[in-house]
Amino acid sequence: MTGRLAGKVALISGGASGLGEGQAILYAREGASVVIGDLQDALGAKVVDQIISEGGKAKFTRLDVTSLTSWQAAVAFTVSSFGKLTTLVNNAGIFHPGGVIAETEQGWAKMISVNQTGVFLGMKAAAPELLKTGNAAIVNISSLYGLIGSPDAISYHASKAAVRVMGKGTALEFARQGIRVNTIFPGQIRTPILGDITPEQDAAIKASIPMGVVGDPMDIAHGSLYLASDEARYVTGAELWIDGGWYAGN
Repeated sequence: MTGRLAGKVALISGGASGLGEGQAILYAREGASVVIGDLQDALGAKVVDQIISEGGKAKFTRLDVTSLTSWQAAVAFTVSSFGKLTTLVNNAGIFHPGGVIAETEQGWAKMISVNQTGVFLGMKAAAPELLKTGNAAIVNISSLYGLIGSPDAISYHASKAAVRVMGKGTALEFARQGIRVNTIFPGQIRTPILGDITPEQDAAIKASIPMGVVGDPMDIAHGSLYLASDEARYVTGAELWIDGGWYAGN
């Protein structure tokens, strides 16, 4: 690897599996010190072990993204472990199907709490430390479903669409203060979250992908790596679609 993130310290929510795991591994390979924040202790420890076995630097901390106190503790743990925080990846997310009639108030509240409020709290908790560096980056993971509609995922659409505009607003808020904020919109990627979609949804999504294949977590990780690196020093408020061409037809 080329050390594209040498000297960076990244806190990655949901880093124990799926997209977060891919980003944590690639970030560490490129020289970043990584803190994985997740509720999946065993899986998080496994990712840390892999990174360390490859010669990288990583630690795990338990993180509930719906709690500001938990976020603040994770940020403090990162700084105490590696001396600073330069990079935040708001990756943690959940999905369950349900349209307007099928979705419940409880389901709606849970989705918004994790996918939308969790991103807000992450940026709020991390911002004071990110500002100290003068050269920080936030990468928010939304979804293609934050850009287009479907008939059976009302709360997921709402949460991921909010992440899109939250990223733009935060990018403008910190544009002259040394924090860049960009958003990735993954299409269908082979992660554990696919286990929560119906076979009919899975088939419909695959049929919509122009490249005809499902993505891999490393496809997202490479885009995230660029946005977190100094190569993207003039990029903020941007949207990166990594979706096999899906959004091009909408």
